[in-house]
Amino acid sequence: MTLPFAAAEVASQPLATAFALPAHFYSGEAVAKLEQSAVFKRHWQLVCHVSELADEGDYVVATLGILPVILIRTGAGLRGFHNVCRHRAGPLAECSGKSLRQLRCRYHGWTYNLDGSLRAATEMKDAQDFDIAGIRLPELIVREFEGLVFAAAESPPPFEDYVEGIAARLAQAGHRLADLRLHRHLHYDLDCNWKNYLDNYLEGYHVPHVHPALNQLLDYRNYAIDVAAWHSVQHSPLDGAAGPYGSGEALYYFLYPNSMLNITDGRLQANRVLPLANNRCRIEFDFYYADNGDAEALARRQRDLDFSDTVQAEDARICLDVQRGLDSGSYTAGRLNPLRENAVHHFQERLREDYRRALAE
Repeated sequence: MTLPFAAAEVASQPLATAFALPAHFYSGEAVAKLEQSAVFKRHWQLVCHVSELADEGDYVVATLGILPVILIRTGAGLRGFHNVCRHRAGPLAECSGKSLRQLRCRYHGWTYNLDGSLRAATEMKDAQDFDIAGIRLPELIVREFEGLVFAAAESPPPFEDYVEGIAARLAQAGHRLADLRLHRHLHYDLDCNWKNYLDNYLEGYHVPHVHPALNQLLDYRNYAIDVAAWHSVQHSPLDGAAGPYGSGEALYYFLYPNSMLNITDGRLQANRVLPLANNRCRIEFDFYYADNGDAEALARRQRDLDFSDTVQAEDARICLDVQRGLDSGSYTAGRLNPLRENAVHHFQERLREDYRRALAE
């Protein structure tokens, strides 16, 4: 495989002198294909909240990168598999649901047990040397954490390292994510590279210029970013009188490579950024709230959803403009701001590490 970059372009860079990734990392099928194997296959990704898999037989359909997957609550606990039949790649489930007893391919009816083993293959009795016992679905590695379910396709970093320090910080702030419940799911498809969207998410540098209403809620002077091995967290005090988030502190967690947890009092907005064909991306949003259905709580939720729509529209516009700049042929990699863009640097250093591994292999 010819790699779409030179070794010097993926060398590690100290924050104080770091440049952003070059423009050609944000386009092209060669980069996209490489990232599926070098990034998305090898790392933990957020799938859902544990409440969506509360009862035996509950299942959630999702994707890891571009890999279709299904997670199931079985009698033996959570299991996850490729949502791809071993016959001719048909889907085993097309949407999330309940009361699953077996997996049945929607294409030709092959069925699998909930441990991934093939149970029956329709009309295959005349196939020579066909061994049902030797066929099973590839299994995912699945972990629960603070009410959230993560999965990985193969050989991820130790999960304890991935989430190190997060539980303690949430507990200190009084956040109990496991007690929240899903209220709304939506997604946006954007004509920009997935890394472009994440670069934008990972800094508050643009907030005073792009998000006027959000800027009134956050204390930009005290907006700070902490970086750990596999995650970063942006945090800011909140002006409780100015908007839907209440008082306290806003926490914006990013967990490499594509998961985000936006946390305020009694509320979690979980995001996943998924690469799509033709240099597009999908941003999935799940809104979770404390299980309180009184009129005041419902009104606050609606204000939050409306405000989120405004912020996302602003982010979408700037990301599309940036993608046009990246594609224009004008841009060469610029310097990063060490104070405001250290989480961007953290993300891009993790990418460079994965790219270097691809070079070595």
